[in-house]
Amino acid sequence: MSEWKEYKLGELGKIVTGKTPPTSQHQNYDGDIPFICIPDLGKSRFIFHTNKTISKIGLETVKNCSLPKGSVVVSCIATIGQVGITTKDISVTNQQINSLIPDSNLITEEFCYYYFKNLGEDLAQFGGGGSIFEIISKDKFSKVYLTIPSLPEQTAIASVLSSLDDKIDLLHRQNATLEKMGETLFRQWFVEDAKEEWKEETFEKWIHETVGGDWGKESIKGDFTKAVYCLRGTDIADLNKGLPNKTPIRFIKENKYQSICPNDGDLIIEVSGGTENQSTGRICYIDNQVKTLFNYPLVFSNFCRMIRIKKLEYSFFVYCYIQYLYNQNEFFNLENGSSGIKNLDYKTLLFDLKYKMPDEDSVIKFHNQVKSLFQKVNQNKIQIRTLSTLRDTLLPKLMSGEIKV
Repeated sequence: MSEWKEYKLGELGKIVTGKTPPTSQHQNYDGDIPFICIPDLGKSRFIFHTNKTISKIGLETVKNCSLPKGSVVVSCIATIGQVGITTKDISVTNQQINSLIPDSNLITEEFCYYYFKNLGEDLAQFGGGGSIFEIISKDKFSKVYLTIPSLPEQTAIASVLSSLDDKIDLLHRQNATLEKMGETLFRQWFVEDAKEEWKEETFEKWIHETVGGDWGKESIKGDFTKAVYCLRGTDIADLNKGLPNKTPIRFIKENKYQSICPNDGDLIIEVSGGTENQSTGRICYIDNQVKTLFNYPLVFSNFCRMIRIKKLEYSFFVYCYIQYLYNQNEFFNLENGSSGIKNLDYKTLLFDLKYKMPDEDSVIKFHNQVKSLFQKVNQNKIQIRTLSTLRDTLLPKLMSGEIKV
């Protein structure tokens, strides 16, 4: 690495710390200028959309914090090390984010992106305390040391990694399209074109039983020796969107595992959790393809419940129906509990409330119609996992110069 040179980040471009326009003045928001916050980061390397936007009036209050296209933004408090690249002519971040407007004569935006992606939460050490809750100030951020190669080598390294990320992004977009097709077919068959002769019935028509989960132990203890991945509500969301990379490994009793191991076609629904803006009731379906995404057997926490379907051919219909109700915000009306943790009244949902239910033949025809969509989604997820593993293996080796391009 003799040809690699060390720089302080502040020597590689302009450092900008974000700022939030006054929230009490509504005219500052809902314009066409992206306002980047930490939840907008980590989805892909380029930031195409943000949850919030500001107006030109709002921009005037933070104009010294505006960023041009190609700026590299990095979260520097709480969830440290989330990174992205701006794509709009003008963007603004909040104060939890520091950004680099790169000097194109010294560093490329994509190489810088991968440098910080490789650092991840290790960036916290530059905060001084070593905690992921440490605040990395603008001054500390500007003094982060980067050891970088020549521009041509930076471009070559970023090209290898970005080709993998481009394929991963493409597969994610394909899955979003496939899932939207499944949702559209469900609405067309069972909502928009529902038949008059269909009866008002409960989900019990399709369900064999429901089973509670087990959180197990953090490490082997006594009879708790079976290593498993344990799905939580947040992991259900991650599984539906892509890959549940943060699903924890827990240890449970062998006999308990036998009773809560999901079968092909079972559903897992979140029954505790939620927030003011997000109800409980996130749901996923499990089949043998889904299980291959995990290196250990799969179970679910006691904040979830397994819905065991009477027949495999009913699973996609029940999954899509409950997902449809969730997306319609129906489950806010089925929650109870304290303001801290909401509990879904799943018994009322599944066994008391009546919905217009189709005949069995229609459900089986729907299953056969959408089965290939779900299979393709899972095949894509398996490929995403393979590509992500390859990228994550190459990333530190390329960024350290251990592997030459």
